[in-house]
Amino acid sequence: MSGCGCEIEIKDQEQKAVLYWLLGINAVMFIIEMSVGLLADSTALIADSLDMLADAVVYGVGIYAVGKTIVHKANAAKVSGYFQLALGLLILLDIARRATFGSEPESMLMMGMGGVALIANVICLAIIRKQKNGEVHMRASWIFSANDVIANIGVILAGVMVYLFDTRWPDLVIGFIVSIVVLRGAVLILKDARQEFRENSSTNGEIV
Repeated sequence: MSGCGCEIEIKDQEQKAVLYWLLGINAVMFIIEMSVGLLADSTALIADSLDMLADAVVYGVGIYAVGKTIVHKANAAKVSGYFQLALGLLILLDIARRATFGSEPESMLMMGMGGVALIANVICLAIIRKQKNGEVHMRASWIFSANDVIANIGVILAGVMVYLFDTRWPDLVIGFIVSIVVLRGAVLILKDARQEFRENSSTNGEIV
């Protein structure tokens, strides 16, 4: 029936299903990776686990935004961006602490957990692939998932270098890079959300 809104309803349900899967995977991986990161005394793993937490929050906020107005969706992306920004800064503080007081990362745990996290995030990317050019809250989810894959590869490389050179510095360096990836993702999301606000205000004849 013309004008029934069925297409929108189906689209919303598809978005929710995608986001629920992403939320579940990232929440479980956060708990596992944080536990292993603490056991391995690895900055890179802890940073990556906090990235997983940020993503889980992003997907939870995204679920809230599904079916709502573009302003609600842009606000959801904005909240996600600020949360990720805070976590990125928290990672930097942890890196500074470990650089000052020392750490002894376990390379094998780093490589093993990094590999598991990489598989999980590749699955996330496959799940959200069709939504990467969608609405702002879904684009935010795509950016976070893509960033995670980069971070996971970095963790594995850090584990290899810690093993080969018997030094903690690769772990700290990769942890720092992960924090930059997190912060960059936050900036991209906030920029995207701001653009949505401008376009919505322009459409409604408001002055920004």
